[in-house]
Amino acid sequence: MIVNMKLELVPVPVSDIDRAKAFYVEKIGFSADHDVQPGNGMRVLQLTPPGSACSIVIGAGLGEMSEIKPGSIKGLHLVVAEAREALLGRGVEVGGVRDMGGILFARFADPDGNSWLLQEIPAKFKKQI
Repeated sequence: MIVNMKLELVPVPVSDIDRAKAFYVEKIGFSADHDVQPGNGMRVLQLTPPGSACSIVIGAGLGEMSEIKPGSIKGLHLVVAEAREALLGRGVEVGGVRDMGGILFARFADPDGNSWLLQEIPAKFKKQI
């Protein structure tokens, strides 16, 4: 029997939690779901992109997640419709649009270098899937 599995939280390592929070909330538009410091140097900050069921977690004192090198996460995808211009307007450095056979991609990175791809899938491709 195969059980349902939902990917709902992805760790993103950063060197400065407050700087990362400002970037993701103020520039990218993520929601800060919670920001707690339960003690012993632990801090857990969960952020969610608008419309997403999957969040990211950044923080300190998170065991093996805190051992991941800041900036080492590459190619996380945000499936969007026309988000590039909005991010540029918020001061985010977003690369040019690359057309990969009709599916469009544009890259940006957080202050530590963790990279994200904006992926836009036109309606005509969604009908084929």
